[in-house]
Amino acid sequence: QVQLVESGGGLVQPGGSLRLSCAASGFTFNTYAMTWLRQVPGKGFEWVSELNSEGRKTFYADSVKGRFTVSRDNAKNTVFLQMNNLRSEHTGLYYCAKPAAAGPNYDYWGQGTKVTLAS
Repeated sequence: QVQLVESGGGLVQPGGSLRLSCAASGFTFNTYAMTWLRQVPGKGFEWVSELNSEGRKTFYADSVKGRFTVSRDNAKNTVFLQMNNLRSEHTGLYYCAKPAAAGPNYDYWGQGTKVTLAS
């Protein structure tokens, strides 16, 4: 079955960095784009970043452009989110998500990894 397991979150000082990972299994990873989403209390889910199946095309929310870099290692079925110069508004529960084979939705996502900016 499809599994997505995120890791790498934690407590970080403003201006600090974290690297999130998402290990995927149960589907043909290198044929799917992958997406990072963020859940913020009181704001619901926010789309953060996406990259195509080959990792050559990347897309970012305006709030993270220039700070976050998404990448993938198809040999290891893993997608990454390098987060630099973090700010308080980047706090949230970060999920990686697999798009559905048809339609605009996501059919699988992991349990999330929490990113907290120290006050």
